Amino acid sequence: MKHVPNTITIVRIFFAPVFIWMLLTAGDDLTSPLRWWGAGLFVFGMATDGIDGYLARKYNVVSDFGKLLDPIADKVLTGGALITLSILDELPWWVTAVILLREVGITVFRFAVLSDRVIPASRGGKLKTITQFVAITFALLPMQAVIGDSANIINIVLMSAATIITVWTGIDYLVDAWRQNKKHTSKA
Repeated sequence: MKHVPNTITIVRIFFAPVFIWMLLTAGDDLTSPLRWWGAGLFVFGMATDGIDGYLARKYNVVSDFGKLLDPIADKVLTGGALITLSILDELPWWVTAVILLREVGITVFRFAVLSDRVIPASRGGKLKTITQFVAITFALLPMQAVIGDSANIINIVLMSAATIITVWTGIDYLVDAWRQNKKHTSKA
């Protein structure tokens, strides 16, 4: 059981190239089964994020490797989905850039200060993750083929909410880190 959570995390990373291939192969054919399978694999990969963490805590096998790899797996899955949507011309590149800049920037920042102290996830981190997951999933699913053009409006609303919450939580995270740093240096 010791290596199961990390194995799940590694498998999650390998889901990304597979669902990206499926989506790119389907292209703009919204009736292609590959589009549905690709979206489903993304959903499954994101859902297993909770499973690996749960197992690591339940069996007391939380590892530094897992702590490092888990957020990377999340970024590979969400980043791969966003970039693929932009390649397919279904999501503006600037949205992908803003979200990925925040995600990669905060991850790099966390690792940069990791030797000094652990900075906990921001208050809105779970909200950001859920909003991104819902928005990306809806964008990946070929809902236009099911509900028509109203899917485009829903997609814009969901992705706008995800982008705004992503930026807001990134700023909130940096402000909290600055406050903690200020407290940390004043005690020293």
